Amino acid sequence: MLGGRLKLARAKAGLSLRDLAAQMDPPVSAQALSKYENDAMMPSSRVLLGLSRALSVPMDFLMGAQVAALSGVEFRKGAGTSAADRARVEATVIERLENYLAIEEIVGIEADGPVLAGVGGARIDAPEHIDVLAAKVREKWALGEDAIPSVTQLLEDRGVRVIEAPLSAKVSGMTCWVERNDGRPPVAAIVVSTDINLERRRFTLAHELAHRLIPAVGDIGLTLEKAMDRFAGAFLVPEAHLKREVGERRAQVAYQEIVRLKHMYGVSAAMLLMRLQQTGILDQGTVEYAFRTYARGWRWAEPDELPRNGDLAEMERPARYESLVYRALAEGMISSIRAAKLLGTSLQTVEHGLRGPIAA
Repeated sequence: MLGGRLKLARAKAGLSLRDLAAQMDPPVSAQALSKYENDAMMPSSRVLLGLSRALSVPMDFLMGAQVAALSGVEFRKGAGTSAADRARVEATVIERLENYLAIEEIVGIEADGPVLAGVGGARIDAPEHIDVLAAKVREKWALGEDAIPSVTQLLEDRGVRVIEAPLSAKVSGMTCWVERNDGRPPVAAIVVSTDINLERRRFTLAHELAHRLIPAVGDIGLTLEKAMDRFAGAFLVPEAHLKREVGERRAQVAYQEIVRLKHMYGVSAAMLLMRLQQTGILDQGTVEYAFRTYARGWRWAEPDELPRNGDLAEMERPARYESLVYRALAEGMISSIRAAKLLGTSLQTVEHGLRGPIAA
């Protein structure tokens, strides 16, 4: 346990064994650090504290009080993502999840049931089966066919731990099962980058949900990642609703229509074009022409981007973890100092969140 955490923390910090040894107080050799990482030797409490300081991670992270392991890890990543990038993301995620599960334990959250039971789990053997699965999930969760106001709140309401964190520039999100030390069932977690726009955030959340629902795809002409993308599109933009908005078949769709629809569904213009093709509203040639001409730069520069500080953006901010911290604080289960540490904010901000503005 300790060895694995040390390796992750060192990768997150971007340090070699020699670099870490040079920063240690009390002094520790690179050879001793290697033995710690391979679980061949245990450090003393004093050395553990020094490791925590040198690596800028809490002791809880090193000791693994809550999280036994991450399993089924899937990254939504760009080309050129290195093993070091993935290690940094995993270390950040474990640190956040340690705090998340700790506050749940303090508040007394009961063990979850299989929150995604009854949806997914079957192998996909045709692209159309992905759309069927997306519709099945919407039906199971009583979402109807309208746009989803908040993907984040939807997932949190169904027991998925949603975390936002500054990730590597090449990673927009990840999903995993969180194995717990106390033997309770694993929980699903989805992590999304704080550095991406709202369109990509909502799409990433839906894409990572797909990883929890689709174990494999057959020979359907799509990679697993492309299949996840298709699920995200079908989940966020249901075919029947889209066809009611624009018609069953179109020769062209105007830019103004695309802008209106992307704001309606909370998705990117490029994804909306792909969805118009997937649903048969536009033919493949029309969409390919669009990406060669007027939509050529949409994958890199979002047209008429959704406001990053508007109501929709606020609704997509994870709220459950913060609410649990303030619940524990209000009930006297934790101190203001610990609440500030868990939230990564100032004591003044926590006091304001607890009591509101102080009357003059």
